[in-house]
Amino acid sequence: MVLFSKLPHQFILIRTFVNAKVKWVRDPYLDTAVFKEKDLKHVISLKNQIISSPSKSLSIYTASMLKGSLNLPTTTTKFIERYHRVFAQFQPSPSLPPCVKLTPQALSLHKEEMAVHNSRANREDAVRRLARLLMLAGMGKLPLYVIEKLKWDMGLPHDYVTALLVDYPDYFDVCSVDDPSSGKQLLALELVSWRKELSVSELEKRAMNSDCSGDKRRHDIAFPMFFPKGFDLEKRVKTWVEDWQTLPYISPYENAFHLDSNSDQAERWTVAILHELLSLLVSKKTERENLVCYGECLGLGMRFKKALVHHPGIFYISNKIRTQTVVLREAYKKELLVKIHPVMGMRYWYIHLMTKM
Repeated sequence: MVLFSKLPHQFILIRTFVNAKVKWVRDPYLDTAVFKEKDLKHVISLKNQIISSPSKSLSIYTASMLKGSLNLPTTTTKFIERYHRVFAQFQPSPSLPPCVKLTPQALSLHKEEMAVHNSRANREDAVRRLARLLMLAGMGKLPLYVIEKLKWDMGLPHDYVTALLVDYPDYFDVCSVDDPSSGKQLLALELVSWRKELSVSELEKRAMNSDCSGDKRRHDIAFPMFFPKGFDLEKRVKTWVEDWQTLPYISPYENAFHLDSNSDQAERWTVAILHELLSLLVSKKTERENLVCYGECLGLGMRFKKALVHHPGIFYISNKIRTQTVVLREAYKKELLVKIHPVMGMRYWYIHLMTKM
């Protein structure tokens, strides 16, 4: 069915997504990119718990009590033994219970990691990316629990509220918002004032860099698409995607809720938000659940789910490590990040230590 929607001074063609199945094809390179970080988050979380103790160690009993809160995949003792290059067990004295501390190599990596987090360049980068996260869809605020879900993939320090946000009162403020589902008040992070200089998406920046006149900021901006070997779109899906790519680009920092939610324009805006959100993450990937949770806060939960399925050339969904992970395809060349953020650089060193025999 073809419809016409009248907007000021123009008629815009609205076409819903073609009724065709878009097949899922495994991408072994991107699966590898996801799988190689197996247990990395858990290792660093336990490391942070150990290092935050005054003695820089924990009794095995205390560490075992953290299994649930850290969501460890096995018992704490087995986990510590599995990653013996990171964690070292010792007994302070015959009368005291066994304890765990970091190995010298892990302690050295931790110090380097903190130097990265505490550097002025990284702190300002983190603040700008967090501000942009709040600005997507023209919002300006987010419940803290949503930021907690994305904290790891944003590359924020584990204690980011006290270690980072308090030093930028001109950027952020903590406020309360209503939770529609429970009727309770939730803590939220709010942008103190809209920062126009940050409301330029990664795709817009690329377009302006490639065209000195800046004319491409709104027009001729297409989403990069990459397909794995053996992937082939149905002809009618391919035609739809090609037509969809020619539509005017709508900034993810604009409020475009006035668009018909079933229109191609609305889906293009939704994809722009997803693309920008993943671009803000240091790993350029996150669990699908995190994206849907973020989308629900914007009132775009169902649109996010549909867009992820409709555009396999932009987003890849990996089923590795007991979850679904959404990867921004263009950010990777085979299994490697095209551009490695300093925080990710440190994480790769932890992976090297974890897998070292």
